Amino acid sequence: MLITTTSTASPFTVSLRPAAEAYDFDYFRERLAEPEILAHAVAVRVFRAPLLAVPVGGSRRGGYLSFDLLSLAMAARSLLKDRPGFPRLRVRWSPYRDTCHTVEWGDPAPDWWVADAVAGHFYGYREEAIAAFIQKHPQTPSSATSEPYSPTAS
Repeated sequence: MLITTTSTASPFTVSLRPAAEAYDFDYFRERLAEPEILAHAVAVRVFRAPLLAVPVGGSRRGGYLSFDLLSLAMAARSLLKDRPGFPRLRVRWSPYRDTCHTVEWGDPAPDWWVADAVAGHFYGYREEAIAAFIQKHPQTPSSATSEPYSPTAS
C-alpha cells in the first residue's frame, strides 16, 4: 500500500550562512586579487543552494547576485542591508521573463558592452584570472571599431 503525506508548502526562504559554505567560495578565492575581502563575505542560501556574496573592498568596487524571483531578490537585499562591505544595496528588476533580477551593491557596474578586462578589474579579479577568462571567451569587436561587414558578401 502506498502511503503519502501532505504538508503545507513553506514559503521560499533566503538565509545567510558562513561564506565557506557557498558553492562558489573556492572559485572566488582563486580569482580575487585580494582574497582577504572574503572575511566579510557571506553565503546567501536559497532553496538549499548557498552562493557567495562578495563585499566591496580593496580593488573590488561592486558586486551582485542574481535571482529568478523578485521576492527572493528583495529578501536577499534585506539580509545584506546592515552588513559591512555591502553599501548602496539596490534591486535591479528585470522586465524580461528570461532574465534574472539582481541585487547589486557598491558602485554601479560597467555597462555590459565594455571590455571584459574593465569588468574584471571592477569586480576585483587578479590579472591572471582576467586574462584566462578573455582567452576562453574572446569578445566580438564592436561595430564601431571593426571593418564593415555585409552578410551577403561572399
